[in-house]
Amino acid sequence: MNKWIEILLGLILVIVPVVLVLPGQFFASWGIAAVEVLKGGVVIFLVMIGLLFLVLGISDLK
Repeated sequence: MNKWIEILLGLILVIVPVVLVLPGQFFASWGIAAVEVLKGGVVIFLVMIGLLFLVLGISDLK
């Protein structure tokens, strides 16, 4: 992958899930147990994937 695409994709995958689960957003008001799993598990998974892309992109800069 292109190093700049990796960095951009990494930033998107880190920022978007965190913003979506903040109070006052559409996804914050679901309130059932399945959504709690989505908020926790999927958000952490996407953040980790985003951090992976950031690390890969930064290592390609060298």
